[in-house]
Formats: sequence, structure tokens, C-alpha cells
Amino acid sequence: MKTYRKELHFNLPTRRGYVNITQQVQTCINESGIKEGLVLVNPMHITASVFINDDESGLHQDFEKWLEKLAPEKPHSQYRHNGFEDNADAHLKRQVMGREVVAAITDGKLDFGTWEQIFYGEYDGKRTKRVLVKIIGE
Repeated sequence: MKTYRKELHFNLPTRRGYVNITQQVQTCINESGIKEGLVLVNPMHITASVFINDDESGLHQDFEKWLEKLAPEKPHSQYRHNGFEDNADAHLKRQVMGREVVAAITDGKLDFGTWEQIFYGEYDGKRTKRVLVKIIGE
């Protein structure tokens, strides 16, 4: 069995946003030389997420509206976590959107359904964050 590890780096200019990282993950698979196996993709920060969904801008706007209803950013005083930082809402949004993606690799490619794409979700941006890509297989 072979393994491969790479970190992707993101620094979104906004507090929240979504980045389609499917091609970057596929590039990692290509670099690994692994044809059959699994890929794990997870943010190494507790205010970001990685998830699978459709790459449709209206859906991304719906995520933003829905998450803001569930865990509004302001007023900051509504959260006990806020004190040194004002990012309690980002922790809650990440909890809802999930931590990681594990996907199958078949014949050297992500084994996805028609509309499935991998996204990096940022909920407390404006600074550099890392995403781990770990691949195991043969």
C-alpha cells in the first residue's frame, strides 16, 4: 500500500466563502500515482469545513443564508465563546457543514456522481488556512 500527503493553502479575502477544490484534489491523486484507494480531505482548522455538493452559485448563496439563520455572526455578545475572538458563529457553522470528505479513487480518478464536487468552506477567513489531502491505496 502507498500513501501520499499534501497540504493545500487558502486565504479567502472575505470572512465566509466557498472554493471548489475538486481539481486540486484530483491533481494530488495524479501526483500520488495511486489508482485504487481512498482520499481524505479535511481542513486543519476548526472554523472551516470540507464537504461534497453541487457547484451552483444559488446553492452556495442558500448555504450562506441558512447558516446565518442558524448561527448569526452578530451580535457577538450572544456567544459565550466570544471574548478574545469573535468567531463563535464560525465554529457552529463548521459543525453543521462537516469536517471532512472521504472519497473513493477508481482507476486514478475521484469516483463521483454526476454533480458531486469537493468544496472548502470558510467561516472565519482573511488569514491563511491549511487543508490536508491524505491518499492511501495502490
